[in-house]
Amino acid sequence: MPATGGRQRLLISVLVAGTLVAGAAVWVVLSRGAAGPEPTSPAVRAGTVVITRADLSTSRTLHGRLGYGTPQVLKGGRAGIVTSLPRPGQVLKRGAVICRIDDEPVALFYGSPPLYRVLDKPGIVGRDVEMLRANLDALGYTTGQQPRPGTWVSAPDPGAAPAAGGTPAPEQTQTMDGTAAPGSPAPGTTRRVRVRAGDAVLTTALLKAVKRWQADVGMRVDGSVDVGDLAVRPGAVRVDSVTAGIGDSADGPLVSVTRTTKVVTSQIAAPEAASLKGGAAVTMRMPDGTTAKGRISTVANVAASPEGQEAGGPQQVAVTIEPTTKVGLDGGDVDIDVAGETRQNVLTVPVNALLALREGGYALQLPDDRLLPVQTGLFAMGMVEITGDDLAEGLTVVTTS
Repeated sequence: MPATGGRQRLLISVLVAGTLVAGAAVWVVLSRGAAGPEPTSPAVRAGTVVITRADLSTSRTLHGRLGYGTPQVLKGGRAGIVTSLPRPGQVLKRGAVICRIDDEPVALFYGSPPLYRVLDKPGIVGRDVEMLRANLDALGYTTGQQPRPGTWVSAPDPGAAPAAGGTPAPEQTQTMDGTAAPGSPAPGTTRRVRVRAGDAVLTTALLKAVKRWQADVGMRVDGSVDVGDLAVRPGAVRVDSVTAGIGDSADGPLVSVTRTTKVVTSQIAAPEAASLKGGAAVTMRMPDGTTAKGRISTVANVAASPEGQEAGGPQQVAVTIEPTTKVGLDGGDVDIDVAGETRQNVLTVPVNALLALREGGYALQLPDDRLLPVQTGLFAMGMVEITGDDLAEGLTVVTTS
């Protein structure tokens, strides 16, 4: 049975978050009680619409740009003079020399974290050592066995003074070759470090691998890997542009790089991105008239609120689509057709005809003030699918103007 309007109601227009399209106005019903004063004017200007029967779809077309993604700047990690640089468009893989500083090569390694300290002494433990080990291993160098996670090892103690007294040894330590060995660390120069999951230890075998690699790439063969000797990225890179010149100081930006696979990037308002899901299939219409299949790979917020701006303001969302077919172009404007949900032959009203009830749920208001509870379905293009008792095509309901 429809609800009745026995009590006076104050209608106000509010923004409803959640499943509604952001920015759509709906009504909220607040009971005032019989003793409340009669409002002198309505809180919202009301009009009427009729319930229609139609097809709703969330399919849409986005406008994007073909390229290799957002370029990222690589800076020189050490002082010196730039003596060699790559060319734009060049693809660099693991172990490749990105540039030379003072004629010493800077090599590309994969993974994380970036090199943040000198790796030169046996016993150094950390994720950066594991990054070094994993890359040398992938390049074909023998790096030896590693202590298991949970093992205590003797590591250099940069903060300890020589001959100042040692740290008691654990019950079992390991040699730098990863084999069990009893004994105490040298007094004043080492400390006990426990190997964690994801760590590696700079063993003598790993140091030998470093020297062999240094000899092969033309570095100084001393077993020391310093900050600036490596550029660490998630994977292979494509040189987008060269910022520095030969003879420039190496302490600034050198080159900009991108991923090596082509992507289409579109920026849309955050509310529009709410229904876009990673992995969703899309069809792209390329600048040369061809089409390519792809999938949404990321939906990410790319806008930060300016200083002092309230949170929740308008934001931009980047939708990156990964083509799955070969694309012969390197750039250009692209239309991205995103398939969505479809509801056929359903009852619909404009979103702003919905009344948000204080007790939860939604209703439609009839011109005689009666309320018809409804269940909402698909939202698309300012319309909403509705179901409920006593609903029919052509029925007149109240809406905001």
